[in-house]
Amino acid sequence: MTYALLLYAHVIGACVLLGTGAGIAFFFVASNHWGNPAMIGHVGRIVVLADTIFTATAAIIQPITGYFLAREVGWSLTEPWLLASLALYVIVGAFWLPVVWIQIQLRDIALKAAQDRIALPMRYKRLYRIWLLLGVPAFISVLLIVLLMLTKPVL
Repeated sequence: MTYALLLYAHVIGACVLLGTGAGIAFFFVASNHWGNPAMIGHVGRIVVLADTIFTATAAIIQPITGYFLAREVGWSLTEPWLLASLALYVIVGAFWLPVVWIQIQLRDIALKAAQDRIALPMRYKRLYRIWLLLGVPAFISVLLIVLLMLTKPVL
């Protein structure tokens, strides 16, 4: 029963990380497509909130459930696929933390532009490009972690 609960919690956490990552990216990119500061600011509020509630919670739970799951099954924490997953997890964090900070900046800049009834400034466009560039490797790393979890390849 412990194994089933740990596995369930771990898989749900992975789904949340993958799902919120994809959903947040989709909605924020879609809102930026129109270039409307009020829309971007509104979506930015939701994106930052979703990242705080869902992504951050799952990011905390994943290594905890992963550790106890590995212990329950008897996997060594030095299994190559597990070490690769952990390395990718560190990469995700290294890219995700700046992405969250940038999302907050983008939200605030868009809300200010909407309030002042002006176009988005060049700083916004520069930060948005950085947000996209950082988000891609983070998302790809999450996909690779899920692949490693499912296949447990001999590396």
